[in-house]
Amino acid sequence: MVDLKLARLPDRTPIKVGIVILPELNARLSAYAAAYASAYGAEESITELIPAMLSAFLDSDREFAKFEKTGKMPT
Repeated sequence: MVDLKLARLPDRTPIKVGIVILPELNARLSAYAAAYASAYGAEESITELIPAMLSAFLDSDREFAKFEKTGKMPT
């Protein structure tokens, strides 16, 4: 058995997902990208921001965290 402090790294192979969004959402995402650039002084494309936004959303959803832990929705 290996006794390293660092565990084996998870699979980091990117998966490409294509979605279609409504114009209103595209406008809001573009506005968010502009706000991001204003806040951090670095422009990032919407396609770069969306994965981080989705991760932040999932990380902040407490009910989903419970579901991930138990495999069933809390009642």
